[in-house]
Amino acid sequence: MTGGTTNARKGLSSYRRVVIKIGSALLVDRKTGLKSEWLDSICSDIAALKSAGVDVLVVSSGAIALGRTVLGFPTGALKLEESQAAAAVGQIALARAWSESLSRDGIVAGQILLTLGDTEERRRYLNARATIKQLLKIGAVPIINENDTVATSEIRYGDNDRLAARVATMTGADLLVLLSDIDGLYTAPPHLDPDAEFLDIIPAITPEIEAMAGGAASELSRGGMRTKIDAGKIATAAGCAMIIASGKTDHPLQAIEQGTRSSWFAPSDAPVTARKTWIAGQLQPAGELHVDNGAEKALGLGKSLLPAGVRRVEGHFHRGDTVAIIGTDGHEIARGLVSYDVDEARQITGRKSAEIEAILGYAGRAAMVHRGDLVMTGAFRSKASRKEEVVHAG
Repeated sequence: MTGGTTNARKGLSSYRRVVIKIGSALLVDRKTGLKSEWLDSICSDIAALKSAGVDVLVVSSGAIALGRTVLGFPTGALKLEESQAAAAVGQIALARAWSESLSRDGIVAGQILLTLGDTEERRRYLNARATIKQLLKIGAVPIINENDTVATSEIRYGDNDRLAARVATMTGADLLVLLSDIDGLYTAPPHLDPDAEFLDIIPAITPEIEAMAGGAASELSRGGMRTKIDAGKIATAAGCAMIIASGKTDHPLQAIEQGTRSSWFAPSDAPVTARKTWIAGQLQPAGELHVDNGAEKALGLGKSLLPAGVRRVEGHFHRGDTVAIIGTDGHEIARGLVSYDVDEARQITGRKSAEIEAILGYAGRAAMVHRGDLVMTGAFRSKASRKEEVVHAG
């Protein structure tokens, strides 16, 4: 799939700020532990990018995989407490390895462990962003991972693909590179379908592209193509290009620079503002607002969501929480910060804005979700709505 985009693919050294996500299977061998030679090779690649004036951030998986090897845990699924213990041991070893390898080229590494709340809650998001940007300012390379020692199945990213996308949007990166054990996107999982076709350029992530995603292919990886496409939706909406490439060989970044096969996802021509980037990237909306056809069309034209256009309210949310807006076909079309608590939202659902005061006893906002707090996330984003969002995330 080529053409049809105004964004031209270019070499890694041409980007201003690059986030590199590295899968567990690339860093850790199940039997022998850390793949030190491979790590040294990618650190050399990172040094080359920094010499070209590129800011580099690394989202590194591998803490649990490395820790379970050190602790001698058997193959197979781990209990939650075993995963947390493995992460506690593995994270120390992983951070030390990155620091030592980068230091060979005179580069300082800074470790940052994030939880889901650090990117979902606005204040913590801004604090994390400030820390990362300060590290970049002084020339360090942030080494970022999910804090698996405290994360649970209910409050976690669960994969570093989407975490990397959130880091990319948080820091205003213009390229996200996902390195794993597959060299890009195929029309079907290649290990299941020998006739699957490789896609080198993806101008936009459409429902057809999403349908091509498969599951995880490695026991050490919690992600799969599904999470990579999810990451692509987050990153490209913010104006950040994305590359999916194999990291199986030494010097994988150099290989991409030299033209090895990889899939490139074009950034949006109309990236949303930094604040709306945060809204769109929320992984766990607090609730859902199901809307009618008229409201769906109005949102596509850049208008606010009024109570009259809401058909059904689901979830448990408070004023200011992020909610998903669901269209008539059952798919998400937008996200936004809701103006009412869930009980109040249910009371005014389907009613005219002029009736709000009589129903609730006070004059609330006319909109259930104001257009300034709303961003289109579905397959359609009209020209009108794009014009309102055309500011690069920074």
